[in-house]
Amino acid sequence: MEKKIGDIKNELMAANESELPVFVERYAQDERNGVKALVAKAQKRMAALEKEIQRIEVMRQFEREYASCGYICGIDEAGRGPLAGPVVAGAVILPADCRILYLNDSKQLSEKKREALYAVILHEAVAVGVGCVPHTRIDEINILQATYEAMREAINRLEVKPDILLNDAVTIPEVRIRQVPIIKGDAKSISIAAASIVAKVTRDRMMLEYDKLYPEYHFAQNKGYGAAVHIEALKKYGASPIHRKSFIGNFVDIGT
Repeated sequence: MEKKIGDIKNELMAANESELPVFVERYAQDERNGVKALVAKAQKRMAALEKEIQRIEVMRQFEREYASCGYICGIDEAGRGPLAGPVVAGAVILPADCRILYLNDSKQLSEKKREALYAVILHEAVAVGVGCVPHTRIDEINILQATYEAMREAINRLEVKPDILLNDAVTIPEVRIRQVPIIKGDAKSISIAAASIVAKVTRDRMMLEYDKLYPEYHFAQNKGYGAAVHIEALKKYGASPIHRKSFIGNFVDIGT
């Protein structure tokens, strides 16, 4: 008795990526149009997976280039531009044979995808470090120096000492480990991409908590960035306790 098309559809929906070739082979000779469509869908998923595997291989170029150095650590930050909240840095050492798919610049990923990858990174990584510098320190030493401070803290929090750092564009002062700054590194290196995701997810979660304390600024949606609704709230309510005074002078009296 032929399997119902609805059951085959459910089978495809439940199939993980490694099971797709078996699905295609199993139903390739089924002449029903509905099954043909499902097989074509599975083949499309397989093609997309192969394309992603190839993309990740390209993103491993720097990891391959510096493989002989030892532990490679990607460094990136989140939160240089917002009007409120901290700047957060991530430092991630991935295993040499890492093949985590869909790693990318965190800004190119959906929140759901970032959260899923964050969990995978924490499970797969050799070591993960996070550094966080608050708004008060940003006002005190400026955002660039605060970013460097967050990056140094992230490195220091690693349980394994890295032998080389792959940084997103910057060279971090006061760090004696060899550094390789890579322009747009979060889209070119899996290690930097992983650090980007860790930093972004960590900071976003912090801003969700701040939203509970200061709901009028809608931090859950804007994460402290200068969205219109955020600026409107600034002008109406003045600065919250987590606003960066050095960033908001154009919108509100920073003495308030």
